[in-house]
Formats: sequence, structure tokens, C-alpha cells
Amino acid sequence: MEDVRAWGMWFKMKCKTKPAAEGAREPVVAFLLSLFFLSGFIGVHLWLRIPAEAALQFARRDAPTMTGIDVLEAENFVTFAGKRIGLITNQTGIDRNRRSTIDLLAHAPGVKLVALFSPEHGIRGIVDERVASTADAATGLPVYSLYGDDVRPTDAMLAGLDALVFDIQDAGVRFYTYITTMGYTMEAAARHHLAYYVLDRPDPLGGGRIEGPMLDRERTNFAGYFPMPVRMAMTIGEMARMFNAENKIGCDLHVISMQNWQRQDWFDGTGLPWVNPSPNLRSAGAGVLYPGLEILQPGGVSVGRGTDRPFERVGAPWIRDAELVNYLNRRSVPGVRFEPERFTPDSGLYKGEMCAGARVVVTDRASLESMRMGIEIASALAKLYPGKFEVGKMIALVGNASTIKRLENGDAPAAIVSSWKGELDAFRKMRAKYLLYH
Repeated sequence: MEDVRAWGMWFKMKCKTKPAAEGAREPVVAFLLSLFFLSGFIGVHLWLRIPAEAALQFARRDAPTMTGIDVLEAENFVTFAGKRIGLITNQTGIDRNRRSTIDLLAHAPGVKLVALFSPEHGIRGIVDERVASTADAATGLPVYSLYGDDVRPTDAMLAGLDALVFDIQDAGVRFYTYITTMGYTMEAAARHHLAYYVLDRPDPLGGGRIEGPMLDRERTNFAGYFPMPVRMAMTIGEMARMFNAENKIGCDLHVISMQNWQRQDWFDGTGLPWVNPSPNLRSAGAGVLYPGLEILQPGGVSVGRGTDRPFERVGAPWIRDAELVNYLNRRSVPGVRFEPERFTPDSGLYKGEMCAGARVVVTDRASLESMRMGIEIASALAKLYPGKFEVGKMIALVGNASTIKRLENGDAPAAIVSSWKGELDAFRKMRAKYLLYH
């Protein structure tokens, strides 16, 4: 304020001392000049008072996000020099210029790419069934499927390797099986004394909001590698650190961290190219709805597989669309609204049958809690269509017996969501030890 008063006194003096003969325009010119210099002075003054951390944060927003493969490329792959590499990847393993990690490592100086490993959906991410091992057409390298006869690498697959490298974009959701493939291959690397490198990538849903019930420890399986919430708000590199320590894997783990990524970043804010991580997850927008809608399918509804908008709609032949939509909109679920929808899947559940239901429209992504939305829809389906929607079968993906029991008992969705708080708080505290970004 003292600086502003000084400028005001200067202006008053200029106006008083200016001869009248110089005309009435002179005070106006002086006033405009004073405003110009004053605004510049205040701007610099305020900038100097911004904490260094905040200034650095502003600077980072102007820099592109670099994934682990981008960082390696910028360093000319020196980390892998002289190593015989087995690469676990699929179509999402690309740099920010859409060049394949397979091609980059195959031509990297001093690096010997020996074998490829593919997760569910195959090396190109287009198969929606079990996948056989094959050979890569471009490089001639063997592609060992980890979603076929084997879900863990065999001794023969790992023979002659110095290190395993994981470069796959996940969906930020516990039951997305790429996470399990990472855990299983870390265990294999530990048994065979191989180094394990994770080329880190963003959590596409952002790294801040944790949602959903914890996976019951006794329910770990291929669709749930580790007891954590449905939406854990961690990158794959952070999860690898957590798995290695909490599961006592003992892997020689190295995370190639990203640059210029922050926890509040959604995928579409990173500037990175979107690649469908699986055949039915086709946009970042659908990815936001995916956790809450996917848990519903085991209960007997279509979530849009086999249509042009998977994970943006829910329906079944026995649903009355107007009834469901009116009920859900009266619930005022934050961040979404529901519109009547009819569709006929050409594959998957209810193939060839007309389904009535709801289209889910995101109105405010920041306030949307996808798992709360999913519980609201499940509660509505159980109430409106008893005997049709089978809540008990949702355990396959929800993974939490208490949550299923509460739904079956007709508990209020808000009470069900609130019941998760204690376990989520404990997870949040444990998770903090393994975070790499702020």
C-alpha cells in the first residue's frame, strides 16, 4: 500500500505543477502514463512475492508432460546400454510423437531388445478374448502372451534376459488387468534376479481423488492384484513401488519417472496422445465413467459394449428407460445427468437385443465421483427391478463383501459410500509413502 500511495502523490504533484498553458490534454497524458508505470510496478511487486514453489508450478504448466519413454529417449537410452531387454507393452507404449516403444528400443544404440510380452487384448490391443503367443511382424521378435495359456512369464520366456521393461498405459482402475500383469512380471523378475524398469505414465483420471471400496484381501485375483480402492489415484510407477514393498516382492525395481506431470492433471491436460488402452475404452471422457459403470455389468446390464459408445450408457431388455432416468435424475447425482436411451449391442451381453436404459452425460467432471454414481445406479436397479438385477454378482469387480451386503439390504447409497471412509483413510496414509509426484 505504501508503494501505491507514493505513486498517487507523484501524480498529484505533476498535476499541480504543470503550467496551464500546456493545455488540458497534459493531465490526461500524465494520468495514462502513471497508470502504465503503476501497473507494471505492481505486477513485478506481486510476482516477487509469489513463493518459489508456486512460480515453479506455473512454469511447469507451460512444459509438456514427458512419460518414461520420452525421458529415456531424451537421454539416448543410456540406462539400457548393454542390456538384453524383454519389453512388456502394447499399443499404448508410444512416445509423445506416437513412435512405438518397440521400435524405439529395437533401434536404440547399445540396447538389445530380445523379446516382447503382451497383456490382455494382445500386443496391438484389439483382441477381446484369450491371446496366443506369436511373432512381431515388424521386428521378428517373439511376442509372449500373458493372457493366454500363461498369465505369468515362464522360465523359458525369461531365458537370456538382463531386465524386464514395462511400458503400458493403464486406466487408473483397480480391476484393469494390466496392473496385475505388472505385478506378476515383477514377481518373476525377482525370482530370476532380473532388473525391472517401469516407464511411468499418468493416471488418466488424475492423481488426487481416491474412490470406491477396498478390495477384500482374500479376494485378490487377476482382476484385483492388490488390496486397494477401485480408483487408487496412483501412476503405474507409484503402484509398482507400493507392490514391491507391501507385497515384499524384493524386485530390483527402477521407475523412470515422468517430467512435468502433477497430481491434478487429467489425461487430456497432459498434451499426450490418446490411444485406446483396450477395444472398448475409446476416449478419456468414457474413462471417467468407466469405474462406476463397469461394476454394473456382472449384475446383468449392458454398459454399451458392442455399441458406438461403450461406458457411456447402461441398459437391458427389462429396463423401462423413462422410469430409470426419472428416478436417477431425482437423486441429483453430482457431475452427471441421465437421458433415456435405447440401443442394440452387436456383441457381448444382450447381443442383438433391444436394450432400454440411460445415457450418462457428464456435466461437471470435477464434482463427479464415478463410484458413488455406480452405487446410485446399482441401488436404483435393485429397487426398480428386483429379481432382474443381481446385486450379488457385482462382487466380481466391486471386490468388497460389505458393500454388496449393504446394497442387498437396501441401504442408502450415501451411507454405503460413507462406510468406506475408514479403510480409505488408512490406504491414503500407506499410499503416501510411494508417491513420486505432487
